[in-house]
Amino acid sequence: MTWDELDAHLDGVPGTVSAYVGRVGATPTWTRHADATHYAASTMKAAVLVALHRAAEAGALDLDAPVPVRNEFDSALPGTPRFSCARHYDNDEAVWERVGAEATLRWLAHRMIVRSSNLATNLVIGHVGLPAVARVWDLAGARHSVTGRGIEDFAAREAGVTNLVTAADLAALLGALAAGAETPGPLASPAGCAAMLDVLFAQEHREDLAAGLPEGTRIAHKNGWVRGVRHGAGVVFPDDAPPYAVVVCTTTDLADGGPSGEEDDDACRLIARVSAAAWAARHDLT
Repeated sequence: MTWDELDAHLDGVPGTVSAYVGRVGATPTWTRHADATHYAASTMKAAVLVALHRAAEAGALDLDAPVPVRNEFDSALPGTPRFSCARHYDNDEAVWERVGAEATLRWLAHRMIVRSSNLATNLVIGHVGLPAVARVWDLAGARHSVTGRGIEDFAAREAGVTNLVTAADLAALLGALAAGAETPGPLASPAGCAAMLDVLFAQEHREDLAAGLPEGTRIAHKNGWVRGVRHGAGVVFPDDAPPYAVVVCTTTDLADGGPSGEEDDDACRLIARVSAAAWAARHDLT
């Protein structure tokens, strides 16, 4: 399938489908509405991960120091009562089992990515702060992405404070991590970037981008979903070609709102199809 044919196919999808495919550090081979903003869902957790590691490298936080696990957080809307996460809306019982006890920031960050834990995310944001996450987007060269609040901060949401991403910005963020693991870059030291990639490699939700790749292919990725939204953003590391970024953001009725698996979610199948096309073209990407 050519990129034009893929575009024509996606033209028939209800809603907005954005995409970015290209080698790390190079001009993209193919984009589609790459600067269109989408509600971020859990893809914003990748920027939170970077903010945490930057704080640790600066000596402001110790990733291995235990911190209290509490389900109460400051709203991004000043003067608003503190808010909590809903257990049934989360994806990781392991974090909830620690409520009232302690966990390390390193462990919480891992659960935030590999299981997409909302509770872990808000705990990490509570330690790094939203301005640090905004700084990550700036350093990555993102132009439109915003992390304005934590997960389930409904008062802030109702006031218009939101989290947005674009396919181009997610590609810039993850591409900068991949490049930074090889040579010093703006986000973190090479060792820090490599450590973050290891967390993204361990992603357990593999029903979208990873589903379009051959078994065993290394992909450092983060996905996100709510009803009407499904995104996948990653960097693929083939054994026989240079690494490349592939991002698909969908705002569409095809997304059922859960980590249900490719066979149950048309949006997952769509993202997997784009991922498969990028894989097939991996030797010819620019």
